[in-house]
Amino acid sequence: MDFEPAGELKIGQVGIANLRIRTLDVDRLVDEMRGRVQRAPKLFGRAAVVIDFGGLTRTPDEATARALIEGLREAGALPVALAYGTSEIERLSEALGLPLLAKFRASYERDDAAPAQDAKPSRREPEAPAKPAAKSTPAPVATAANVAPGMIQSAPVRSGQQVYADNRDLTVLTTVGAGAEVIADGSVHIYGPLRGRALAGAQGNEQARIFCREFHAELVAIAGHYKVMEEIPKELRGKAVQIWLEDQQLKIAALD
Repeated sequence: MDFEPAGELKIGQVGIANLRIRTLDVDRLVDEMRGRVQRAPKLFGRAAVVIDFGGLTRTPDEATARALIEGLREAGALPVALAYGTSEIERLSEALGLPLLAKFRASYERDDAAPAQDAKPSRREPEAPAKPAAKSTPAPVATAANVAPGMIQSAPVRSGQQVYADNRDLTVLTTVGAGAEVIADGSVHIYGPLRGRALAGAQGNEQARIFCREFHAELVAIAGHYKVMEEIPKELRGKAVQIWLEDQQLKIAALD
């Protein structure tokens, strides 16, 4: 008798778009998604989308939510879940028969918690004026033990593959092919051609950057702000570039 399970279940990391609703205008939202699919069909066509109602002051009723889901499907996307939020959103997900994804909730909680972390006094206790000896021994401030190592990807990332660096930087030594995707919670460094997609600051780190030696990207994004190929100036293609976020706008500039 075969005692092995017929199915093997694992919890994995997948790339899912998060549609955060700012204005509950179904027609407008559907038109916007249809435009995204038309501009970047390889990226958004049949893309799994999590709908996030957390930014609204009132949770939509079931009929409105269903109309939005159907509209997004007609536009070419595939809504698969709601982002975790209030108990009302949880009840709405049950009514719609969609799961809740807590992953997105964790991301927003981290942003909200940031000021509290900054307020911790432990790093502000050195009393530098009373300890002149510290000037002669600055080296121990950062040790190998408290610096998270980045992730290094030495093999090419091919079409359909996804590489994700959880809570750290990602360095790719070779090519990111068309249809491939590299994601990091920190910055992304690519020493070969970038022909696919690169997403930095995936958990909302707006200080993350993308560095690329040869730029042909299908899409680049930092902390959820993105540009697709059609929005990228042609004069930057093939060049070494850096990408960063400034005043909520994605900036791209040549490195040389």
